[in-house]
Amino acid sequence: MGRSPNRQAALLVTTVASFLTTFMGSAVAIALPAIGDELQMNAIMLGWVATAYLLSATMLLVPIGRIADIYGRKRIFTYGMFTYTVASILLALSTSSAMLISLRVFQGIGGAMIFSTAIAILTSAFPPKERGRVLGINAAVVYIGLSVGPFVGGLLTQYLGWRSIFWINAPLCLMIIALIFWKLRGEWAEAKGEKLDIAGSIIYSLMLLAIMYGFTLLPEMAGAGLILVGALGIVAFIKWENRVKHPVLDISLFRHNTAFALSNLAALMNFSATFAVVFLLSLYLQYIRGLTPQNAGLVLLAFPLVQAIFAPLAGRLSDKIEPRILSSAGMALTVVGLIPFIFLGKTTSYWFIIVSLMVLGLGLAFFSTPNTNSVMGSVNKKSYGVASAVLSTMRQLGMLFSMGMVMLIFALYIGPVQITPEYHMPFLNSMKTAFIIFAVLCVGGIFASLARGKVR
Repeated sequence: MGRSPNRQAALLVTTVASFLTTFMGSAVAIALPAIGDELQMNAIMLGWVATAYLLSATMLLVPIGRIADIYGRKRIFTYGMFTYTVASILLALSTSSAMLISLRVFQGIGGAMIFSTAIAILTSAFPPKERGRVLGINAAVVYIGLSVGPFVGGLLTQYLGWRSIFWINAPLCLMIIALIFWKLRGEWAEAKGEKLDIAGSIIYSLMLLAIMYGFTLLPEMAGAGLILVGALGIVAFIKWENRVKHPVLDISLFRHNTAFALSNLAALMNFSATFAVVFLLSLYLQYIRGLTPQNAGLVLLAFPLVQAIFAPLAGRLSDKIEPRILSSAGMALTVVGLIPFIFLGKTTSYWFIIVSLMVLGLGLAFFSTPNTNSVMGSVNKKSYGVASAVLSTMRQLGMLFSMGMVMLIFALYIGPVQITPEYHMPFLNSMKTAFIIFAVLCVGGIFASLARGKVR
């Protein structure tokens, strides 16, 4: 383990990295119409700019989380920052849609190394009684990244072009790497000496790839076939993991740990219902309402800004109040925030949209941090890396399913065309369908959250 880790340095490095990755995601979302115009990408191809990143990150999270438990979480986190930096520079130089999407896959690999270790490092460095507080701080910074991303991304896109979003990312990444070497002491590797389950890692990654990629191909038969292959892969993976001495993912965490299993299920349902909201509203505000990227970003600011304000409070409360209660209340508020978007039209009041986004942000603030505290508090130290990776996987899968549902709905309502005035009504109808599905998902999430039981 080396010297005693510096807790404040761990908090600083992981929160700055969390800010950067979420800032990038939300800034790119607001730049999608500009990217589409320059590289001649239709609505479905624009969806792949986000989906390609999620796909590569999600399939590698758990294997990388296990590698981090064995070889060191700080080491893998550092490798992730290097990868993310290189990818950002190359993305700024993209000359075609194929190059852009391919490099988003590469950036997702770096993202997987960051996501699977950041929360694990925080949980390792701080005692349980302070866990909710630091997770709340981390969540607040994530939401600040989401808050400033659309606004700053809109400014950059409008005045310097969409490539500037990737250029500005590189020096910020280098700053984090410098902080790691300068401030972050110690290492966390409680599973050191155990063997990596390579076969299990390969089965897991290919299984997820088949399911996720198949989902994006629906309603084609090839999509259904890949999902079936993925489902068979799940069966093979569970059988394999029950046989090996050091599994990449301990199946007993789901079988015998109700709090862990249902907290992760609730996270999956919540992110499936909320991730595509910014994507849809970004297109709606710019294509249907004719706002500039900057002004669209200002409207969307309400959503993550409320999350940033209330996440630390939710984190502190989750150290004192059972996380199940707070998370379930947050999920219920999320439903209340989603329902108004079903009724969006060509002349809907901007205040109606902003207030709905604020309610949605409040719901997510009170769901996310207590739910993370519940997950990390339900496992032992040896499994922190895998637990963090599983939770991140649920989030990424939720994000992917969210985008996948939207892309499927676009394919059914609009087709592979650019969103011109003649397609405004089909676009609005597709948005209505998406928000109905999202609201129903979150209603189910309330029951999953309530059923998890106590973690204390």
